[in-house]
Amino acid sequence: MQSHLKIFFPEINDKQLNQFDKLAEVFPVWNSKINLVSRKDIDQLFVRHILHSLSIAKIYNFEAGTNIIDIGTGGGFPGIPLAIMFPETKFDLVDSIGKKIVAVNGIAEELGLTNVKGIKSRAELLPAKYDYVVSRAVTAFPSFYEIARNLFKKDNKITDRGIIYLKGGDFDDEIKPFSNVKVFKIIDLFDFDFFETKKIIYLPIKSKKL
Repeated sequence: MQSHLKIFFPEINDKQLNQFDKLAEVFPVWNSKINLVSRKDIDQLFVRHILHSLSIAKIYNFEAGTNIIDIGTGGGFPGIPLAIMFPETKFDLVDSIGKKIVAVNGIAEELGLTNVKGIKSRAELLPAKYDYVVSRAVTAFPSFYEIARNLFKKDNKITDRGIIYLKGGDFDDEIKPFSNVKVFKIIDLFDFDFFETKKIIYLPIKSKKL
């Protein structure tokens, strides 16, 4: 895993590499207690979950001090890998299932991530205080947009703030209503067959539209 991370992220440091090693060590233990991802995915944890999450880091460099919410985080993806890569950025990892949040907070503590907070809640109930909203395909994009759009700071000065959504398959109809949406193919970032149909959807959010 470390060799791939060094190739894809030349700027990665030893502390981050050790945290990713620790994540690969402790996640299966938590998964055996609480079903966070499918059992068959454990053997493919690096590609299907860690690297998939880090595709966002290949496209976006989050500024120090920005606030990011990961909606429907499940086992902590994409939030935990992104929090490792951006230690000066604050991540709220949100899920309505309490046992998953227990696991997320436990994993973050074992990794020494002080910039991660797991929150048991529905995203709709949270205050508008975020610069970015990230997630891995929890619902159709138009439905997700209706939830996410209300979570951005009203006085936000981040020029590229927006929704960053990991999604696979054919979703052309889902993004038709959004004229300014951008789509990135993950296979162009990481040459693994798993990413052949995986993409990043980015929708900028402007203050005047809130």
